[in-house]
Amino acid sequence: MHILVTGGAGYIGSHIVKLLLENSNHKITILDNLVTGFQATIDTLTVIAKENNVTLNFMEEDLSDFSKIENIMHENQFDAIIHFAASLVVPESVENPLKYYLNNTANTANLIKCATENGVKKFIFSSTAATYGEPDATVVNLETGLKESDPTDPINPYGMSKLMSERVLKDTAFAYDDFKYAALRYFNVAGSDPDGRIGQSTKNATLLIKVAAETAIGKREKMYIFGDDYPTHDGTGIRDYIHVVDLAQAHIEALEYLEDHDSDVFNVGYSRGFSVKEVIDTMKKVSGIDFTVEIKERRAGDPAILISDNTKIKNTMHWQPRYDDLEVICKTTLEWEKKI
Repeated sequence: MHILVTGGAGYIGSHIVKLLLENSNHKITILDNLVTGFQATIDTLTVIAKENNVTLNFMEEDLSDFSKIENIMHENQFDAIIHFAASLVVPESVENPLKYYLNNTANTANLIKCATENGVKKFIFSSTAATYGEPDATVVNLETGLKESDPTDPINPYGMSKLMSERVLKDTAFAYDDFKYAALRYFNVAGSDPDGRIGQSTKNATLLIKVAAETAIGKREKMYIFGDDYPTHDGTGIRDYIHVVDLAQAHIEALEYLEDHDSDVFNVGYSRGFSVKEVIDTMKKVSGIDFTVEIKERRAGDPAILISDNTKIKNTMHWQPRYDDLEVICKTTLEWEKKI
């Protein structure tokens, strides 16, 4: 197939491109505006493509340029799209909601439109657990995790912008018989390529495990815990952390799944959670550094607990994670930080 990967120069997108280059003969085109992605990542992926004798193209474009995107889609005859390109910082989405609805929802809707007009049969969408909002313990079982069938009620524009895109995909698949999609609702993505060739290079990072790694090696003087008064066992938020390579593998399996299955939505996580304090303690353990941590007030739009129920993706796609270990996640993050 000829696969378009939007946001392929970014953190998650680059990891799936690497897996595709190493394990398939698909032709890959990356489309990225390099706002949060990196040319250095493209350079590394280009080397990997040559090593594996796979065709890799890169286009530096922005999805907001609708006429340009329409031309690209028409000229390249893609068979599938894996769509990562999006804004994803929850507090920023609260402060600047229009940026998120324009970039995450409007641009995605146009990309879907172009897909249907140009014969793209498969669309893998990077969604989020933020679509669930603040889970209601009287409605869902927080101990066993959120199911795909549980209520979706986002509490921030980031989550809502992704849920709206899911609805566009659902309605489009209903209207077009030859268009199928899989929406993967990620929980907290962390870790880096165990080979050490790519990783998360995001500037001004907000993801907890990367921030902890930066603090451990002295890139930051200290780090903060945003809220220690949540209704959890130690007062800090609990999240389901998934290694980025396991997440990348889920995308490849979703692409294969759509060959003979209908469109669907899947949680991608490990079905267990760790608190912010537990994550920080683990990073201190693997790094051997007792770095400084301070408590600050809660951030807007952060729920207390988000854990996945991953039964569906395991049973239907037979997805089996390989890196379900918090120490491994922290260690690969730390090693990448040391490298860059």
